[in-house]
Amino acid sequence: MTWPSARSGTRRRPRRSRRRCGQRGPAVQPCRWTLPAEADVERLFDTAEERLGPITGLVNNAGVTGSPGRLADQDSADLRQVVEVNLLGTLLCSRRAARLMAGRGSGVIVNISSGTATYGAPGELVHYAATKAAIDALTVGLSKELGPDGIRVNAVSPGVIDTDMNSALGGTDRVRRLAEEIPLRRLGRAEEIAAAVSWLMSPDASYANGAVLRVAGGR
Repeated sequence: MTWPSARSGTRRRPRRSRRRCGQRGPAVQPCRWTLPAEADVERLFDTAEERLGPITGLVNNAGVTGSPGRLADQDSADLRQVVEVNLLGTLLCSRRAARLMAGRGSGVIVNISSGTATYGAPGELVHYAATKAAIDALTVGLSKELGPDGIRVNAVSPGVIDTDMNSALGGTDRVRRLAEEIPLRRLGRAEEIAAAVSWLMSPDASYANGAVLRVAGGR
C-alpha cells in the first residue's frame, strides 16, 4: 500500500487509512513519495517488490485538480503541477509496472480517469479535464501495446464523488448543484469507485482490456 504526496495541499490521513487497510488485507506497506519525482517512483516499486513480493497490479490514483476557474486565469505553476502529477506521474508508474509485468507475462493496470474528460468542465477545471482525457487515450493505447504481454489496462471514469476534494472546490452549494444534474440525484461514494476498480483488477474482468468504465450516476 502506498501513500503518494502530490504536493497538492490536500489533507491526508495515512495513519487512520493504514489501520483500516491492515484490518482488511494481509499486508500493508506505507511508503511516502512525491509525484512526478522519477527517483521516488523507482523507490516505491523497489520497496513494494522487496517487502510485498512481485507486483501483479497497479492502480494509478494520485491526482490533483489545481485551482478552479477559467483557463485564462490559471497560474502557470498550477497548470504544470496538474499535468505533472495527473499525467506524467501516471506515465512513470505505468512504465515501471510494464517493465516488471511484461517479464512475468501477466499483470493489471487500472487508471483513474474522470467524467470531466468527456464534458470538459468549462469555466472550472478545463486543465484538469485535459489531463484526464489524456489518461483515457493512454489507457486505450497502452492496452493494445501491453495486451500481447498478458497485461490488461483499463480505467475507471468517476463522476462527482463525495470526497473532501470535491467539497473543497466549492462547498455545499456546489455539491448540491452538481447532485441535481445527476440522473440518480446524488453524488457517488468512494466505495462505489473502489468496487469498480476491484472488479477490473479481478479474474472476473479477465477479458476486459482497453475499457474506460464510467461510474457517474448517468451524468
